Amino acid sequence: MKRILLRSGKSPYDVLSVEEALQRDVIATNSGNLIFSDAAHKILETPQSEVFSNGIATDVSAAARINEEYDAFVVPLANAFRPSFEGGLKRLTRLISRLRIPVVVLGVGAQTGLGYDPARLKPMEQTVRDFCAAVLERSASIGVRGEFTERYLRDMGFNDVEVIGCPSLFLYGRELDVRKRVPELTAESRIAVNGSHSAVQKQGLDRVISRAHARHPNLCFIGQNISDARQLHWRDLTDPNARVTAIPTHPDHPMYREGKVRVYVDPVTWIDDLRSYDFSFGSRIHGNIAALLAGTPATVLCGDSRTLELCRYFEIPYRRLDEVTRNPEAADPVRLYERLDTNGLVGNHAERFDRFVGFLDKNGLQNTFTHGDGGAAFDERMRSLAFPPGIRPWNDTDPASLSSRFGWLHTQVTELSQDNARLRRELTKAQKAQKAAAAVPAPGSSVYRRARRVVGRPLRRALQSGK
Repeated sequence: MKRILLRSGKSPYDVLSVEEALQRDVIATNSGNLIFSDAAHKILETPQSEVFSNGIATDVSAAARINEEYDAFVVPLANAFRPSFEGGLKRLTRLISRLRIPVVVLGVGAQTGLGYDPARLKPMEQTVRDFCAAVLERSASIGVRGEFTERYLRDMGFNDVEVIGCPSLFLYGRELDVRKRVPELTAESRIAVNGSHSAVQKQGLDRVISRAHARHPNLCFIGQNISDARQLHWRDLTDPNARVTAIPTHPDHPMYREGKVRVYVDPVTWIDDLRSYDFSFGSRIHGNIAALLAGTPATVLCGDSRTLELCRYFEIPYRRLDEVTRNPEAADPVRLYERLDTNGLVGNHAERFDRFVGFLDKNGLQNTFTHGDGGAAFDERMRSLAFPPGIRPWNDTDPASLSSRFGWLHTQVTELSQDNARLRRELTKAQKAQKAAAAVPAPGSSVYRRARRVVGRPLRRALQSGK
């Protein structure tokens, strides 16, 4: 049995309470990460292969254990080639450099503007080179998100680069059924919208959201950041993102007060909920991929290279964010739905899946759709688990809502008190041992050493005077 270690926030089978998921940040700051890591887990799990989650934190000291216990290390990534992730990329490179097993990277991307200008990435070029060199010493090729990242790495001299997109859209293998369920959107249509803090604060997405909110009473905003989730569940405003009050996950926003906001800590509930929507749009690539996996049409409002190159590769309907924010009418969901065309997305999906499978084969990895049951056992196990529903805005004051939160806090206080008591006992024991060691007198000098000190100096003087 092949044992595969997968870089992911948690195993798809781990059912955590909302409180624990937020405390541990299993989404690694963005719930979109779990969509592609869960998909990778399902794809790689076969009768001949077991998949284990490594967590997101990179422990370089674990290299020896990983070499001993696993047969391959698979690393699904998103926009890892960006300045804010350079430290994490360096740690990951140090870990990979110590591994003797194959290392396979799925869907890594470089992040820059819509013009594909790599200038902002120049200061971290050596870090990217070191990472790619370490990976290619342990794999046949690197799988990248799209055209820009492919050119970026080839310009550095790396030729073993393949465009494979993102594992997330291969959750159901060669099948992808996305179609319009209604001929047109109306004021009563159920519409999901998504977006990042930067798209709202710096790129004007808030105007698009406000306009849609005014026209569509069944509009729901789906956030993805850990700060979004904590604002909904705890009304926690300590994160710097809380300064962006124009995003619906902020308690001051009208959509928050109306309860028209969600954040999911498990992809399975996220995708299931989106099955009941007519349309999804916004600047979050995986927020819209979740809709596509649910069979719900979506349009991505691209604000950077990472979303643009993925949309181009998968032929996901998109518009440039800078264009639609200058003319919010162009981003009206009714108009976006009218011009939406999923023919390329659906019609060419099987070809892209076969290319992805070829990449896995080249790197010695089997997949459930070719070498297993097509993910049937995975899906059945997921259906048997009771995952928490999407997080809603905390507008409730009823006892049940309060008791669930305070009950969890009480448990945490009890566990912390027990841990503190244990640490105090260990500290007291260590202090007593230290005092006991200090009270033991130093061993006495031997007769020989005392005699040497007595006669040594006169003898040396006598020898020196005789020279």
